[in-house]
Amino acid sequence: MQAEINITPMIDVLLVLIIIFMVITPLTSTGLPTLVPQPPPPGREDQQPRLHDIVITVGKGSAVRINVERVDLSALPDRLAQIFRVHSDGVIFVRGEKDLEFRKIADVIDITKGAGFHSVALTVVD
Repeated sequence: MQAEINITPMIDVLLVLIIIFMVITPLTSTGLPTLVPQPPPPGREDQQPRLHDIVITVGKGSAVRINVERVDLSALPDRLAQIFRVHSDGVIFVRGEKDLEFRKIADVIDITKGAGFHSVALTVVD
């Protein structure tokens, strides 16, 4: 007489585990909420940023500029907090140079969120 392994209970346990993992795993992935640039209305070809727009340019290394003002990365949170007191209702634009790791841009986005800006838009450098 030869002993055989009964695999039916093992299959039942595996099926239950598969169902549990399928329920636990979220179906939708979440990422950074982004603002998609909208084209200008017909008849208006305004491509230049408005004067009150705030554009942060992230360069290679730790070079960061707010509009034309060069700011050290360590001083960026304080400077953005000062700007937020004056321009709390606007959108802040973050622009990264080509071939720059997105991690550096994401760090600047985190700093802007910490300063109080909730509307952050990404722009492209040509």
